[in-house]
Amino acid sequence: MLYYSLVFLIVALVAAALGFGGIAGVSVGIAKILFFVFLVLFVLSLVFGGIRRT
Repeated sequence: MLYYSLVFLIVALVAAALGFGGIAGVSVGIAKILFFVFLVLFVLSLVFGGIRRT
């Protein structure tokens, strides 16, 4: 999921450099959403993984 977030961020940077503002804005929005979903899942896996081991 972090990989897809970085891909959308790179797409947004390329689109912004070429002047496609709408596509860049949408790509940045998707990248943000995917990054925060990744963070939530990562924290949950740390918390519940630690509980399961003890």
